[in-house]
Amino acid sequence: MTKVEAKAPGKHYRDGVNLIELLAMFPDEATAERWFEESIWPDGRRCSYCGNEKTREVPKRKPMPYWCSKCRKYFSVRTGTALARSNVPMRKWALAIYLCMTGLKSVSSMKLHRDIGVSQKTAWFMLMRIREAWATETDGPYKGPVEADETYFGGKRKSMHKWKREQLDGRGVAGKTAVAGLKDRDTNKVTAKVVRETTGEVLQEFVTDHTTPDATVYTDESRAYRGLPRTHEAVKHSVGEFVRGKASTNGLESFWSMLKRAHTGTFHKMSPKHLDRYVKEFAGRHNIRELGTLAQMRDTVAGLVGRSLLYRELTADNGLSSGARS
Repeated sequence: MTKVEAKAPGKHYRDGVNLIELLAMFPDEATAERWFEESIWPDGRRCSYCGNEKTREVPKRKPMPYWCSKCRKYFSVRTGTALARSNVPMRKWALAIYLCMTGLKSVSSMKLHRDIGVSQKTAWFMLMRIREAWATETDGPYKGPVEADETYFGGKRKSMHKWKREQLDGRGVAGKTAVAGLKDRDTNKVTAKVVRETTGEVLQEFVTDHTTPDATVYTDESRAYRGLPRTHEAVKHSVGEFVRGKASTNGLESFWSMLKRAHTGTFHKMSPKHLDRYVKEFAGRHNIRELGTLAQMRDTVAGLVGRSLLYRELTADNGLSSGARS
């Protein structure tokens, strides 16, 4: 390591890629498409439907560039991924994934639409599709030590109209959406998701589902964690205690801090309807942050395989409010 490298800020040891290098990597659509194919088919091209290796290129690439001799279907590198049915060029998809992965607080659809030259609606749908890479929880169960905590998202009462404030029952977190999270200190991995409520039944089920029986769990003094069937220690935030020996939730609090700074500084508003997608994105990006930039991008592309997201499905009623919350 050189003297300059030793003083480099942040995670300087990762193999980074700057924007100039990225544009040189993807000078045209053909190059970008080859990169996606190498990321999705590292061992050679396979049929996206049946996995057959015996495929061939289609003259003039119509209706799709490849054809399977087994299931006799046409396919492309987008088939069977969250990018299926997208008309956005692969070069723009590569740039979108790069901007999403390298932005410490992600990237907004407004910025993406300006940066790659698509409509804001298209940029929003692209980012939602990229988030499909982290839609399924793949980490855990954690062996611990594990930190467990919850946080809340929703509008500030002082910013609400009077009639809306009067509709809220209770104080503090009333009317807000709860998010539960775990951080494994051994692996530095995070699992987080929106939960319907923060009762003992819900939070303890979340903890036990994602930890091994012999894991030690650290929490705050919330009553919801009392009786947790794990070795359990709690710190008393209410009296200013944030660390006692090994007991603390500071690692997970740091994750919440980053997510909330993105809420305020990047997205500005997030609706309860889509909040879980943003939470999963930040957990997923956190869990691969030690990788180099290209490795992060490839990992994300691999996560898109087997995923599907149609616009009508994304905008369909899921029982939660689509009203944005600042």
